[in-house]
Amino acid sequence: MKRFISLLLSVTLIFTCVAVGFSALAEDATTKFAVASDLHYVVPEEELEVFNDQEPVFWFANRRAQLENESGFIIDEFLRQCAEDDDCEFVLIPGDLVNDGRTVVQQHIDVAAKLRKFEAETGKQIYVINGNHDNGAGENDFKYDDFIENYYEFGYKEALETVEGTCSYTADLNNEYRLIAVDSCDPTKSTEDGMTSDKVKWVVAQAEKAYADGKYPILMMHHNLLDHLPVQRILSRNFIIRNHLATADKFANAGIRLVFTGHEHCSDAAVHTSALGNKIYDFATTSLTMAPTSYRMFTVTEDEIKYEEKSIESIDVDALTSIVSGYPQEAVDMMKSDFSAYAKAFLKAGIQYRLAKGMRMEEIGISEGEPFYNLVYTAVTGFTDVLEKPLYGEGGIQEMAVEYNIEIPDSDYYNCWDVATELVGAHYAGSENYDLEGTEVTIFLRAVALVLRSDLAAIADNTLLSAANMLLEKFGIEDGVADSVTKLATTVLGGVSTVEYFLLALVSPLLLEFIADDDGVDDNNGTLPGYAITGSDVAMDNISENFKNFFETVIMYIKYIIKIIARAFESLLL
Repeated sequence: MKRFISLLLSVTLIFTCVAVGFSALAEDATTKFAVASDLHYVVPEEELEVFNDQEPVFWFANRRAQLENESGFIIDEFLRQCAEDDDCEFVLIPGDLVNDGRTVVQQHIDVAAKLRKFEAETGKQIYVINGNHDNGAGENDFKYDDFIENYYEFGYKEALETVEGTCSYTADLNNEYRLIAVDSCDPTKSTEDGMTSDKVKWVVAQAEKAYADGKYPILMMHHNLLDHLPVQRILSRNFIIRNHLATADKFANAGIRLVFTGHEHCSDAAVHTSALGNKIYDFATTSLTMAPTSYRMFTVTEDEIKYEEKSIESIDVDALTSIVSGYPQEAVDMMKSDFSAYAKAFLKAGIQYRLAKGMRMEEIGISEGEPFYNLVYTAVTGFTDVLEKPLYGEGGIQEMAVEYNIEIPDSDYYNCWDVATELVGAHYAGSENYDLEGTEVTIFLRAVALVLRSDLAAIADNTLLSAANMLLEKFGIEDGVADSVTKLATTVLGGVSTVEYFLLALVSPLLLEFIADDDGVDDNNGTLPGYAITGSDVAMDNISENFKNFFETVIMYIKYIIKIIARAFESLLL
């Protein structure tokens, strides 16, 4: 009996150990981590600086729409959330840890202290890579070696391999995954990428080595690998690496599935399928210290990759205002009651300030007296007037547009700046869901049509028909002949001319790519196949899906072009 009990206990103990072992393997097979990018930390100023004295509340919103004075408190809240999430194993930060890192060393010292405190209190590892704001090769710059020394505990201490003269390194994240952190920055040019062919070869070699060592490779770099804007290589070329599709093919075929980037300040997930049918996903993460003040949390197994958006919804406002003076009480109250709403309002004010500043003649680079000055000045002034003027009410855009036979739909927006900044803000937040016939896009496009019509009249007034207008004024006719002719033409032809319809047909696909997320990968929340989901059948399915998506996109473009050109012919027949 004793022997039986002893045997039973032994068997029970063995099964218990095996069960614990299987449990441990199951836990090890699930990896959860956070990704936050572009912290852009700034040492808080003592008093707020005035940037836009025309803005009633957010006159302190800077042109980059970055929450600079709030940045340290946002970073603190992000680290607190990661610390309280028991399942979060580590944190990845793909560059731009600070805002003025080339020259202001104190910013690096402060951020490193925050990260060091987090690691000491939680035992969780943080891994960083440099961004274009972090270091440079100039005589007085914070250099590569300085960056590595300052952030030594955050990836470099655990480095398996490094690349001399750069901040690149590899490190094992855990038993399943290996990080390849590549320095994608140009040492001398502020925002441009420095992704050389040698760096590409190094990444591919490190991915192959990771597989040889029984690890799945995860890539992290500051510049984008894939397009996160329509034809980003043209519209925003300094934010994406050169030869990006060819490079994406090489990385995908080397077995890299996850890439984490920043720089563009948008929350966007993009997918690329190589010629061999291998998929690679580039997760561009928006700036943590800019609306929507968000980051992503990933839960990864061999079979699937789950991700979800997390937000910073509160900070220590009392601590902030005790350091920085000058906040309007309305802004303080908004920060305390709804920090997300505060961040978005700050973003919209900052975007408006930047765009309006960019449309000043001195910014455009044409001086008074130069050829085309009057032409450009009239066009720009007309555009800014339409943007600033209230949409509704007496003298508003809606009333003004009626004179040109253009209908502005009703909405809750105050002016066109409100609409434009809403669309740009949606790009930063990700998961855009606007369409070309929605209220926001309709208002914006018809406002542009109004600018074209009213500016056409104004330009003609100031150039070809100015003498005729002066003569008519002597006979008591105050309305300029150009303006009268334009209004008459719109009465006959309708609110938008055939030429404008044609231009709209060409622009629509690009605009649709900006305002809608149609690549099949949700930007902020979703589930993707894990690293172990491979094979010839999967590759063929990926290739077939890629062709299907390509032809659907082409058909969509053709549909919009035909639809809009059909409207143009319809307007001619009416």
